[in-house]
Amino acid sequence: MKLLVTFMCFGLLAPCGFGQAKTNPASAAPDRMGMTCTQILRLTSSKWVSVYTLKKGENPENTIRAIKVYSACYDARTDRLAAALGKTGKGPPMGTTGDFRDFDAAVKDFMAKALGATEPPADAVKSAYAALYEKQFRYDFYRSYEQRNSSSPSPVLSPDDLEQVGAAKNQFGQELNLLPTEKIREVHAAFSRIFDAVPISDVMKLALYRFAIFCLEKHSAEPFSQPPF
Repeated sequence: MKLLVTFMCFGLLAPCGFGQAKTNPASAAPDRMGMTCTQILRLTSSKWVSVYTLKKGENPENTIRAIKVYSACYDARTDRLAAALGKTGKGPPMGTTGDFRDFDAAVKDFMAKALGATEPPADAVKSAYAALYEKQFRYDFYRSYEQRNSSSPSPVLSPDDLEQVGAAKNQFGQELNLLPTEKIREVHAAFSRIFDAVPISDVMKLALYRFAIFCLEKHSAEPFSQPPF
């Protein structure tokens, strides 16, 4: 369990299947529009969607296709990192990986409940973005081990970000109170189970609150924070 704390200290400050994935050439992936995954991931997710829909047409279907392309590239990068750490014997031990799976399952359970509890429920585009942003937690899990092996210092919150933790808690409470009465307890309980799964640092706490707010806030509202990547 102690080994997982390092991961929980990494999540916010670094732009989540556990098997190894092979990256196909750009020519074999027409939806990448001639770009490699490395090139796509150099863009923010929003920028990639903008580039894609400008070329293919601006509609919800193409937005979702663009998100799926970015998502596949994001997963492939995480899979390569996990495989590389495994080959060197520097990856997470089995028990820690199991703890992370519990955490990730709790995050996904909350996401499903939150997206379905809002009025109206999240549409397909919002749900696709939420599923993409949830992947940050698995990537950060492995990045924490990569960082440890490179002897880099563990990320910490700046004073401004520490203030943001309190602001995020308050915003989460406000978003929660906008839900139908019968849904508030269910969604809050699902969110609490995330914190029961593993120890959570302030860095990861802020990332989780921002993710939760994204799932709950109305699509038309001013976003509480920028996307994680």
